[in-house]
Amino acid sequence: MSATTLDPKTALVVVDLQKGITGLPTAHPSADVVAHAATLADAFRAKGLAVVLVRVTGGAPGRTEGPARSGQPAADWADIVPELGPQEGDIVVTKLTWGAFYGTDLDLQLRRRGVTQVVVAGIATSIGVESTARSAYEHGYNVTVATDAVTDMSAEVHDNSIERIFPRLGETGTTDAIIKLLG
Repeated sequence: MSATTLDPKTALVVVDLQKGITGLPTAHPSADVVAHAATLADAFRAKGLAVVLVRVTGGAPGRTEGPARSGQPAADWADIVPELGPQEGDIVVTKLTWGAFYGTDLDLQLRRRGVTQVVVAGIATSIGVESTARSAYEHGYNVTVATDAVTDMSAEVHDNSIERIFPRLGETGTTDAIIKLLG
């Protein structure tokens, strides 16, 4: 489904577009994802709507079968990419898990501003973006995912999220379509 409407109090939530993650190999060029997210951020700011920049600085505890990260990340690993800011008035959320809601004050920040809908962008589609979209849906927000402002390390899992998961959580649309809905 293509995005049909945006609530008057919609926030843009940009997940993990930080130096350490945008430098990883992705299914779609991360520079394109960053450019689309920056275009969305500029449009939201111009309309006086909230822009949330989320960055990850750690990982959830617990055993997994997947490989553990090794080595010390670069000092600027968690820095938001310069194309996005942050700019004055932006909300910056630091998380330690996949999703932007768990263990952060994101829900409180959004509710204080009367936000009823979120547009989600970022990397990785099947991890941080999907976890954030799922949690937003569970918190009662209307959810829209900017399909050209997300990517993953795997095209297959990216496509699964876009085609099968996000339509069950809300709506999807391109950057241009979302900006048109902003009016």
